[in-house]
Amino acid sequence: QVQLVESGGGLVQAGGSLRLSCVASGRTFSSYAMGWFRQAPGKEREFVAAISRSGLTRDYADSVRGRFSISRDNDKNTVYLQMNRLKPEDTANYYCAADEAILPRSTERWYDCWGQGTQVTVSS
Repeated sequence: QVQLVESGGGLVQAGGSLRLSCVASGRTFSSYAMGWFRQAPGKEREFVAAISRSGLTRDYADSVRGRFSISRDNDKNTVYLQMNRLKPEDTANYYCAADEAILPRSTERWYDCWGQGTQVTVSS
């Protein structure tokens, strides 16, 4: 199991950008597909983006496609979520998660390891 720590959240105005980072411990980072999920107040946690082990395959929720970009640097044991043109409805606690799969998956139940989350607040 890999330990995950997110960072990069904060308060940003609508239309702005943030870059989230998730650093994994250990030397097994490249053995996991990685995903980003988010949970807004009063709502269920939802899928945002995922990336394959190699970083060549990506998947996005319809709500963020074209605005968000997921990437990874296996040498740094880090996965990123670049968020552009942020909207107030993007406000949520963002979590990264690890999946013992080659290809990205969008279903929460497949992910075994989770970070503690980082808060993103988008003001109007």
